[in-house]
Amino acid sequence: MKSQEELLAIVEQAIVAGAWKREPQGLYEPIEYVLSLGGKRIRPCLTLMACNLFTDNLKEALKAGIALEVFHNFTLLHDDVMDNADTRRGYATVHKRWNINTAILSGDAMLIEAYKLITDVKSDRLSEILTIFNTTADEVCKGQQYDMEFESRTNVSIDEYMEMIRLKTAVLLAGSLKIGALIGGASEEQSQLLYNFGIYMGLAFQLQDDYLDAFGNPKVFGKAIGGDILCGKKCFPLLTALELANAQSRAKLNDFLSLDSKKNKEEKIKGVLEIYREMGIDKICAEKVRLYTEKAQKCLENLGLSAEKTDPLFKFSQSLSTRKK
Repeated sequence: MKSQEELLAIVEQAIVAGAWKREPQGLYEPIEYVLSLGGKRIRPCLTLMACNLFTDNLKEALKAGIALEVFHNFTLLHDDVMDNADTRRGYATVHKRWNINTAILSGDAMLIEAYKLITDVKSDRLSEILTIFNTTADEVCKGQQYDMEFESRTNVSIDEYMEMIRLKTAVLLAGSLKIGALIGGASEEQSQLLYNFGIYMGLAFQLQDDYLDAFGNPKVFGKAIGGDILCGKKCFPLLTALELANAQSRAKLNDFLSLDSKKNKEEKIKGVLEIYREMGIDKICAEKVRLYTEKAQKCLENLGLSAEKTDPLFKFSQSLSTRKK
C-alpha cells in the first residue's frame, strides 16, 4: 500500500506532465494555469487509494483520477465566472486574468479533456465507470443549481441544504472512490461501500468547512471568519439557528443579518456568532461532523479488508473532518 504522500506525488507528476501545452495557446494556457494552482488533489488521491486497496497496479486508476481532477477544476472555473470571483487559491481567476469568454471556452475544453481521459481507461468495467462519471457530473450540476437558487430563497430547510452539499460536494468524492475500486477489481458490494464512505466523508468535509467559517481560529484557518455570515450564505450553522430559534432569538438574529456587511462588518459577525454560541450551534455542528465521520468509518470496517489496508483511508477521512483550515 502506498502512502497518501506517495500517491499525491504521483498525481502531481501526472498533472505537470499532462499535454496542456497545445495550440491554440489561448485555449490551453488557462487550463494549464488552473491546474497549476494546486489544491488538495483529494479526488485523484481517493481514486488511487481505493484502487490500491485491491491492486498495486495504479496505471489505469491514475488516468481516471486525473480525469476527475480536471473535471473538478472545470467546475471551479465556471463557478468563478458565475460568482464573479476575483481570486482562486490566492491567484487571479481565469476570467479576471484573461476574460469571461476565455474562461467559458477553456472550461468547456476541460470537460472534454476529462471525458477523453476517462474513456482511455483500460478496464472491462469501463461502461460502469462511465455511468458513474456521467451520473456524478449530472449531480454536481444539480447541486450547483440548488446552491444558486438558495441565494434568493428565505425558506431553505436543513434537509434541502444537506441534499445540496451531497450533490455539489460529496458525490464527486464518492464517485472517485467507486471508480478507483472498480478499476482495482472490487466487488459490487465493496465498491458501493466505498461510495457510501465518500458520501459520508463529503458531508463531514463540508460541514467542517461551515464550522470553521464561523468558529475557526483565524490564525490557523488562514482567513477571517464570518465570510458566510457577511454574504448571507445558507449554511448549516445559519439554517440550524433559524430552525431552532424561538421568536425572540429569531428576531434578534434577523436584525444582525440585515446589517450592512460593509458598514457594520464586525458588529454583524460578532452579533450572529454570539447568538450561535448561545444556542449551542457550534456543538451541534461539531456533533454532526463526528456522526458522519463515524458512518464513513463504519463503511470501511464492513469492506472485509485488513485494518492495515484501510488505515490510509481512515486517516484521510479523519484529517478532512478534523482539519482546522
